[in-house]
Amino acid sequence: MTHYPRWKLILLIVVLGVCGLYAMPNLYPDVPAIQVSSTEAGGEVSLTARDKLNKALAEAGIDHSAGERVGTSWLVRMQSNDDQLRGKIIAEEALGRDYVVALNLAPTTPDWLRKIGASPMNLGLDLRGGVHFLIQVDSEAAVKQRMEAWAGEIRLMLRDEGVRYRSVEHEGRDLLVVFLDEIGLDAMDSKVRTRLREFNGRRMEDAPGLRLTLTEQGVREIQNYAVDQNRTSLANRVNELGVGEPVVQRQGIDRIVVQLPGIQDAAQARRILGRTATLEFRLVADEFAGRAPGVAPIGTEIFPFKGGGAPVVLRKQSIVTGDQVTNAQMGFDENGVPEVNITLDAGGSRRMQRITGDNVGKPMGVLFIENKSEIERYFDDAGERRERVVNTSEQYVINVATIRDTLGSRFRITGLDSAAEASELALLLRAGGLAAPISIIEERTIGPSLGADNIAAGFKSMVIGMSLVLVFMAVWYKAFGLIANIALVGNLVIIVGILSMIPGATLTLPGIAGIVLTVGMAVDANVLIFEQIKSSIKDGMAPLQAIEAGYNRAFSTILDANLTTMIVAIILFAAGAGSVQGFAVTLFIGILTSMFTAIVGTRAIVGFVYGRRARAPDRLSI
Repeated sequence: MTHYPRWKLILLIVVLGVCGLYAMPNLYPDVPAIQVSSTEAGGEVSLTARDKLNKALAEAGIDHSAGERVGTSWLVRMQSNDDQLRGKIIAEEALGRDYVVALNLAPTTPDWLRKIGASPMNLGLDLRGGVHFLIQVDSEAAVKQRMEAWAGEIRLMLRDEGVRYRSVEHEGRDLLVVFLDEIGLDAMDSKVRTRLREFNGRRMEDAPGLRLTLTEQGVREIQNYAVDQNRTSLANRVNELGVGEPVVQRQGIDRIVVQLPGIQDAAQARRILGRTATLEFRLVADEFAGRAPGVAPIGTEIFPFKGGGAPVVLRKQSIVTGDQVTNAQMGFDENGVPEVNITLDAGGSRRMQRITGDNVGKPMGVLFIENKSEIERYFDDAGERRERVVNTSEQYVINVATIRDTLGSRFRITGLDSAAEASELALLLRAGGLAAPISIIEERTIGPSLGADNIAAGFKSMVIGMSLVLVFMAVWYKAFGLIANIALVGNLVIIVGILSMIPGATLTLPGIAGIVLTVGMAVDANVLIFEQIKSSIKDGMAPLQAIEAGYNRAFSTILDANLTTMIVAIILFAAGAGSVQGFAVTLFIGILTSMFTAIVGTRAIVGFVYGRRARAPDRLSI
């Protein structure tokens, strides 16, 4: 056996060096901390609030750091998990409802490692802690919204047909279409019924009109669509937050569970998830321009103007709504003022073109509608700490502009106060309009203490399993067993380094199980190689020839065995979700690294020990 190829040695050293460097941050554990964020979008924690927080923590006897700025939030490090939990309660009482206090973990990675982009592995909700939301979907509101949309479609259809009508309204799940005479009813009866196949229709007895009743199947379809669409929209919003391996799944008929592991800004998550923000473009009732009557005239609604301007009277019927927005991007106009550039879908574009074309020279308003859901903490009569959900709604006009020409599918919305507000509005519209209002009915912050227990249990099982494997290999294969053990340690370093380098990779408890399984599987290749070497020696080969033959003969068997396991890992990743995918990822990476360390790593060490001798060895310690 000659010297091992130099390029393979260099490759081995480079891989171990890089992976070892990026695995090092995992030796510096995060420390418990509390994070304070303003409830306002883009708002910072004031100096007064920081002083009040430090004073409250000091009076409670909690040892804490001076605090540091993280984005727009304020992070205070604690000495223990108990101090962290106590500090959160004290901070909430001291700061009130203007700020959101969340449990967090603060990194302790040295600056020189941060400068090269090295950071610890992302940990899942079961290991690191995070935020758990249970969200209620108002499916009845989805039915109401769809009824309004159907009423608008029928009005447009009647106008296109040139048929005069008295009214098109909805009452509960009934759609009432009243014509001026029987002639119009006879002309449109079959057309309206054909257009609205989800309804059972009959003629009215007291007027020339149709009463269309939505079927139960139609109601179920709308409600199911609303929950599924909201789940998709919430998943898109979570992706915008950049959370690794979030869980967004349906629970029961009208609820959605959202879990955000290791969330860095719980206040932002609550703002994004707990808001139903949308836009409506409406014509301004220009006959009331500059003044707002005390009571809204028939067919109109009065809304305040953002910033305290004069109230605006808008037509009830909307031109387009936020759910017809296909894209939204924050930008700046020619004067550097923040704006949101939006794009409408085909249906919204046609409707906008038609209505603006008929109303050139008239004002159009942009109505912003926002529903918020907050968790309010209070003490009951018995002094017990309780929580309740407080739902609030805001509706105001953010922009009024004169229609200069027929508008198409692209717009820009101005009148926004800051780039943060424009960015957040664009995020909400871009992530997908909610098909129905939602409310957060439960919010739980899962502390890292549970994660610490899971990590300790997983680490213990890994240590026990690895120790047994190391002892067995050293006893059974002697010097070659020690070489395999060195490769096994290197295998773990490479796995941790790769998981730390992959953007968005998250380690969960099943992921730890995948690593533990890899520890047991990692020596399989070495066992095959070593048994082939022993068999070749028994057949009368010289030691160096037996080493060469052992690696060559075992290679195809090792490749076949690991390929089948890799296929299983790929199937698990493709067909599974969440924790199953985490297990599949660690298993797949572990298989690749174990093959590398077993075939390249151990052979490099064997070549270094036996291949560089002046005289060939007479026997092998195997």
